Amino acid sequence: MIGLGPLIWDPSLAVDHFFPNWGQPGQPGEADGYPTDFTRDVIPMPCHSHNDYWRRVPLYEAIHYGCVGVEADVWLFDEELYVGHITASLTKTRTLKSLYIDPLVQILDRMNAEPQIGAIVTPPQIRGVFEEDPEQTLVLLIDFKMDGREQFPVVSEHLQALREKNYLTYFDGHKVIPGAVTVVATGNAPLDSVTANTTYRDIFFDAPLDKLSDESTTLAAQLVTTDSLLTDPASSAGQGNTGVDPSLGSSQFSSQNSYYASVNFKRTIGFPYRGRLTHKQLKLLRAQIKAAHEKGLKARYWDTPTWPVGLRNHIWKVLVEEGADILNVDDLRSAKMVDWEKSWKHRFMGGL
Repeated sequence: MIGLGPLIWDPSLAVDHFFPNWGQPGQPGEADGYPTDFTRDVIPMPCHSHNDYWRRVPLYEAIHYGCVGVEADVWLFDEELYVGHITASLTKTRTLKSLYIDPLVQILDRMNAEPQIGAIVTPPQIRGVFEEDPEQTLVLLIDFKMDGREQFPVVSEHLQALREKNYLTYFDGHKVIPGAVTVVATGNAPLDSVTANTTYRDIFFDAPLDKLSDESTTLAAQLVTTDSLLTDPASSAGQGNTGVDPSLGSSQFSSQNSYYASVNFKRTIGFPYRGRLTHKQLKLLRAQIKAAHEKGLKARYWDTPTWPVGLRNHIWKVLVEEGADILNVDDLRSAKMVDWEKSWKHRFMGGL
């Protein structure tokens, strides 16, 4: 029974005392924000803080653990973008600006402040949020929960505070210029809105990972017809499908307009009921990741198994070993305990 413990329970779930006084008078979070050196000794890891706004301290907690991606679900009401999973959870104080844009500006301003001692010989390169790895970009994944075409210009306007300081990754009409923050639009975000400007764009698309090559599409169709454990295929709406021209197929997705290539793990790969992926599931996984990399995109699977812990950790290991670039993670502390450096560090680097 003791030996089976790690399969169902994770010791990292013990209470974490990260910023216990956050938001209290005179403490970080009240007005001054985070200490200047808050990312000291933090090593970035290939993890995306899933539904980051659910955390007690959104954004900061993800960065504290080294996540290179955070996620915000946004709803548009009266020209304001509110953050929450459903409308019932929205409050006036939890906005995209207050939870993400303003804190990121403050963090990056401090990371890029001129030194008080010593002379600057050459113009400094813009540094990202991680002191230990200042060239690592932080992905801000914005999930459009309402009409994408209505939300898109408002989201773009909200990014102006980051844009005007040159903190954003952008496409200049010829190539992509990496920045401290890379904004990726998902959910109901429309591809045609992303690509409307052909000379400048700083919002990138979340492409459909399961539709990037004929091989992966064929393998997925075969798996659906032969594996009764799979759920129904993804619908034609939502992530990776809105504003897409069906006649162009996968040719419309490239690193100039997209950054992630994502898909629901359980709907495309299926659940590993025997504790391991089947040969057909692995073959499909490899084909999808290969297709993403051939287009210069970063493969991401969401809705991966989260329990039991042993299965979750095994799927994490398989995904990283097979080349997936980012893991959707709910338990940040557990993810931090994994040594990702050897298999991942040189693959995901987003240099500034």
